Amino acid sequence: MAKDTTTRSDKLPYLDDFLLSLQSNNYSRETIYNYERDLSVFENFMIDEGIAFSQVTKRSLESYKAYLASIDRSTANKKRGVTSLSSFSKNRILSSLRAFLKFLIRMDHPYPVTPDDVTLIKTEKKIPKVAELNDLIRLIEFPSEFEKHKTVAMRNRAMLEVLFSTGMRISELVTLKLNQVDPNGKIFLLGKGKKERFVYLTPRAKKYLDEYVKIRTDHSNCVFVPLRGRNVSDKDKKVSPNYLQMKIKQYRELLGINLPTSAHSLRHGFATYLAESGASPVAIQILLGHESLDTTTRYVHASHRFAQESHKKFHPLKS
Repeated sequence: MAKDTTTRSDKLPYLDDFLLSLQSNNYSRETIYNYERDLSVFENFMIDEGIAFSQVTKRSLESYKAYLASIDRSTANKKRGVTSLSSFSKNRILSSLRAFLKFLIRMDHPYPVTPDDVTLIKTEKKIPKVAELNDLIRLIEFPSEFEKHKTVAMRNRAMLEVLFSTGMRISELVTLKLNQVDPNGKIFLLGKGKKERFVYLTPRAKKYLDEYVKIRTDHSNCVFVPLRGRNVSDKDKKVSPNYLQMKIKQYRELLGINLPTSAHSLRHGFATYLAESGASPVAIQILLGHESLDTTTRYVHASHRFAQESHKKFHPLKS
């Protein structure tokens, strides 16, 4: 293995300029971090191969794909990979390299290969699995039965009710501010990619949210707050995504729900069961905040029962 004697700028020239360009074009902090992390993997590949960026060829890119498929690869934090990357993760990392090469071309910087030379790999077709509606309902209601602390029970129940009522992302839920929810249950969100949209509470979800907000004694601007912890100011306190994911996993295991269920599963369930009830894919797209309808149709196609009922109802030789 080649010894790393280069500076970061020698490995990927103009990387800092690329990240600054993303920032100046109003990309989110998380997106910029993801680009930097993905491109660090390519830097590690060049170190392991003992090549400079100027020496990268089309053949190097094919070797890079094999590198990403190996558990012996160096991760962004210079540790060895433990598990194999999914095809979707590999393509995300490759897409980051393409974006960097496009930046070099746009800024008239030298580049060893073109973005088109970085071809993506074929992805497997996965049908998202969604728990049965009755199981999702049991999960949502479980905090009221399981949690011994009244405030924790009411808060966790309200979080799950709001997630399934609106289909919002977990990142949107934990950062939700009180002033984003109007008295009628309409919620304004600034979501992924800084896209604005409205989502809506069902009367049931609004009932549990209102009951929780009434018993709060803190001064945080966020809707859902931890009972302990002083690592942030009172006005910025919020429940962490890891806490909610951990609780959902705990509830699922105690209830004996076989399918892996997470906060994102409630978002899947929201879209799937809206589709089963006949909701327009375009309406679901708007509620989920998807840029492309193709993304939304993955949720619609996840509904096996909807497909089965459509088959029974519309097949020309059904009788």
